[in-house]
Amino acid sequence: MAQKIVTIYTDDLTGEESAEAATHTFSLDGVGYEIDLGPDNYELLLQALGPFMQKARKNGKTRKPASRGSASRPSQDTAEIRAWAKKNGYNVNDRGRVPAEIREAFEKASK
Repeated sequence: MAQKIVTIYTDDLTGEESAEAATHTFSLDGVGYEIDLGPDNYELLLQALGPFMQKARKNGKTRKPASRGSASRPSQDTAEIRAWAKKNGYNVNDRGRVPAEIREAFEKASK
């Protein structure tokens, strides 16, 4: 038996299908929101919030939302980063989180 799974991305504002729709998060008064928008509607959101964001203070550390298809990327990069770090004299464990300073050094060296 074969099974085919099809993922259809839609713009939450218009309901239209869009391969370019992406999830965006924001919060207001302590309530977090998440919305899937195509590029045009995301631009409208930025235009609407832009004047407020320019005058606002950032509150705490924000995390960048993961882009589609990147979920498997960190584990693939980790093996490459560990190998690079060991070759370049960094002390890195075989398991667990790779320290940020090693990731940054790897990214600088890769450019």
